[in-house]
Amino acid sequence: HYEPSWGSLDARPLPAWFDEAKFGIFIHWGVFSVPSFGSEWFWWYWQKEKREPYVKFMEANYPPGFSYEDFGPLFTAEFFDPNQWADILKASGAKYVVLTSKHHEGFTLWGSKYSWNWNAVDVGPKRDLVAELATSVRSRTDLHFGLYHSLFEWFNPLFLEDATNVFKTRKFPTSKSLPELYEIVTKYQPEIIWSDGNGNAPDTYWNSTGFLAWLYNDSPVRDTVVTNDRWGVGSVCTHGGFYTCSDRYNPGHLLPHKWENCMTIDKRSWGYRRNAQLDDYLTTEDLVKQLVETVSCGGNLLMNIGPTHDGRIAVVFEERLRQMGAWLQVNGEAIYGTKPWRAQNDTVTPEVWYTFSPKEGKVNAIFLNWPLSGTLELGEPQAKLGETQVKLIGYKELLKWVALGEKGMAIALPQLTPKQLPCQWGWTLQLTDIN
Repeated sequence: HYEPSWGSLDARPLPAWFDEAKFGIFIHWGVFSVPSFGSEWFWWYWQKEKREPYVKFMEANYPPGFSYEDFGPLFTAEFFDPNQWADILKASGAKYVVLTSKHHEGFTLWGSKYSWNWNAVDVGPKRDLVAELATSVRSRTDLHFGLYHSLFEWFNPLFLEDATNVFKTRKFPTSKSLPELYEIVTKYQPEIIWSDGNGNAPDTYWNSTGFLAWLYNDSPVRDTVVTNDRWGVGSVCTHGGFYTCSDRYNPGHLLPHKWENCMTIDKRSWGYRRNAQLDDYLTTEDLVKQLVETVSCGGNLLMNIGPTHDGRIAVVFEERLRQMGAWLQVNGEAIYGTKPWRAQNDTVTPEVWYTFSPKEGKVNAIFLNWPLSGTLELGEPQAKLGETQVKLIGYKELLKWVALGEKGMAIALPQLTPKQLPCQWGWTLQLTDIN
């Protein structure tokens, strides 16, 4: 039984599936997908900060007096096919998905009874997008289904009133945020609650510990649910389930606590941008590198895509996801279910990252650059003559190697034509019987 205190809640063991999964897909979708310009923070940048590109964009393309709320009916989702989305997610090799059930704009992708006339069932698609995706993901894949939820809302009058009172009043969390959280957990039973947007208010204002105690003790997902660390000022990187610390967090060294690197394929935005250029998108090579670095340091990678207002996953995102899946099809045994090894990256050759497969007792060395010489030097493994075996995943024969002094080894890579290469980006050596 968990008490509504951080001391008690932080002691809850993280359900094992999350660390084993390693790779998830984040989906940022909402009314911001209609202007699909600049950023999912469109409303704030346009109306509050009055940033010039946003103001000009509105003046040039919309009639005077057009409000952000007027984008709601234009969020149509006519091409949204949740089965197709589920099939793409499955093909990516990801083991979980996190959908923005509600971003800072306050628009809910489900028919929330706490979001009158500002939800996807009443406005725009006239569909329960959360329910549809949850159903397809669960019936067609083995991915864990998760929901992102923003605690605060930029322009909600109740939140602004509480903020004016320096959060001494709690009208907004008691009438909006908390009821919504209980509603999505009860209705959709997400296995991840990815909280965000504390609005500069402390966790006591949000009653985060009260909600989490219920989530862990009494909710329908109490045994499998995982949560992050964004539950109020001061909780990030300190309290909750896994740590996210900051967006695009990738420390490059081992951390004592389970963490997640949430990042975007489009370097400049989480929401879809119609005016994105090709080089705004990370390449598959970049994405594989992110995954490998993150997993070897004990993290999970949560990779974001932004669908369009009409419900499509743009083909550039689909291609990236399918290529990740193709890479994981070959190298997945060096990623899924692994633990960090004693060394995270190699001391001799840069861009070599290690993971450890506990069941098989294998050390995986993932190298991102194929050496010109055809010989890969590793400074970390202590090999044993006549015992250590080296295998390139996706290639049948064992590789020859020699020891380099006390520690380290040189491995002769096979000469392969491009067609014979197991994959296009990043390759894995499996080492057995290493000290």
